[in-house]
Amino acid sequence: MTTAINPIEQRLKQARKQRAWRWYRVVGFLLILVIALLLLTLSVGQSITPLSEVVAVILGEQVPGASFVVGQLRLPRVLVALLVGTSFGLAGAAFQIMLRNPLASPDIIGVSSGASAAAVFAIIMLNMSGGSVAVFSIFAGLMVTLTVFGLSFKHGSAGTRLILVGIGMAAMLESVIAYLLSQAQSWDLQEAMRWLTGSVNSAQLTQVPLLCISVAVFGSLLLSRSKDLEVLRTGDETAQALGVRVNQTRLVVMLSAVGLIAVGVATTGPIAFVAFLSGPIAVRLISNTGSALLPAGLIGACLVMGGDYIGQFLLPNRYPVGVVTGALGAPYLIYLMIRTNRKGGSL
Repeated sequence: MTTAINPIEQRLKQARKQRAWRWYRVVGFLLILVIALLLLTLSVGQSITPLSEVVAVILGEQVPGASFVVGQLRLPRVLVALLVGTSFGLAGAAFQIMLRNPLASPDIIGVSSGASAAAVFAIIMLNMSGGSVAVFSIFAGLMVTLTVFGLSFKHGSAGTRLILVGIGMAAMLESVIAYLLSQAQSWDLQEAMRWLTGSVNSAQLTQVPLLCISVAVFGSLLLSRSKDLEVLRTGDETAQALGVRVNQTRLVVMLSAVGLIAVGVATTGPIAFVAFLSGPIAVRLISNTGSALLPAGLIGACLVMGGDYIGQFLLPNRYPVGVVTGALGAPYLIYLMIRTNRKGGSL
């Protein structure tokens, strides 16, 4: 009896180790890619700055020429891109895992639209700018999420119902944005459209502390719930039977994810499809060998940093990062909708 069980147990242990190593290899590769993009963006642009000078500037040394180009122009841009991309990737994957639907992205269910509508209203109707627009946008994003969660709540918040309510809310908010833009003066319209496109062109080092706090607080909350999220994949009843407080977990995950999205959108505007793409890409890379949250955050960072670099230096004209990610994300959305329709909606 024991001789029959031991080989099976050994194979199971080996399989678990192989699955775990795959997750670590993927995360390690993504970390290396993030660092490579970081160094590329800091050193190669319209001019090339040696890596030794880049490192010296980062360490606080004064290097003639490089201190301005790297420290004042490139560093704020790449740090904002890194943190915003991480925020969008984490939040998007959290929504998709929680609701067991690859279409359940903040881009789709109204969160980004809520923050965007609030920012456009603040710019056009209240003549706000800078930090006040960001605060207004963050508050509105949280309110929209609570509204969507409340309207979808009926003996528990079903994922499909929440998605449908969110899509309806997003459509309504997009109409509000269109109306506000139609009423805007030319100078306000230019500012609002530049913000709605999604861009890191106006990145400043003063924006970095808030983004760091957001990623540290809300990101940690999401990662702390990663095991509960994985259990939620099996369904609400199974998760409850295994001891997961489904509604509490959903509320914590939603508020944390929305906090990340709202702060990110308030900083750069809604960068299209980053939250939507990061989760499915992460799931395919790790092949269900662990939580997709951390890989998705790293993929989001790569998408924003890489998209911004492509938009700035590798195309005939300069484009905001939102244009590049939108061009990448739209075909994938069509593919994913076709695939979801054929296979029943599994991520």
